[in-house]
Amino acid sequence: SARGLALATVFTLAGIGSARSPKSEHIQVTTAASSYFSVNYQQATWSKIVPELGDDSPEITILRFAPKTQATHLLIRNPRKIHVPLHWHSANETHTILAGTMVFECEGKRDVLGPGSFNYIPAKMVHQAWLPDGGLVLITVDGAWDINWVAGGPTQTDVGVDPPPTPSK
Repeated sequence: SARGLALATVFTLAGIGSARSPKSEHIQVTTAASSYFSVNYQQATWSKIVPELGDDSPEITILRFAPKTQATHLLIRNPRKIHVPLHWHSANETHTILAGTMVFECEGKRDVLGPGSFNYIPAKMVHQAWLPDGGLVLITVDGAWDINWVAGGPTQTDVGVDPPPTPSK
């Protein structure tokens, strides 16, 4: 298959898992060779982002990693709604919502984004999100994708959590 022709490499996600005891997980990545390739959603390889949450953990699949720039394309899906606590990434990040309605909060500004919506979050900007049951988001990053938790990653208390009401002005 075209995917089989792609180069395999290992991409390290910093801080995945328990943020109280940081560790790295290795996730298999398909790196585009100099030829066309595609990834079929049903055949993608998914890894749990927070293994301690078991079947409630959001999952990630890396679609493409460019060795020269480290630019990364990935999908994150989540089986259950979950609060993703304050965190930041080393590179600029964009989100394109494919399924569900997601809430992003950056610098006190909150946006509710449904399918087809897009946002851009600059590198090192602290943000948090609330993801719905069955959510799916396409993320592009202009460097290697990582996640740096401000005060710890999601725990079981974040599963099933809706965003708090927006304060009235």
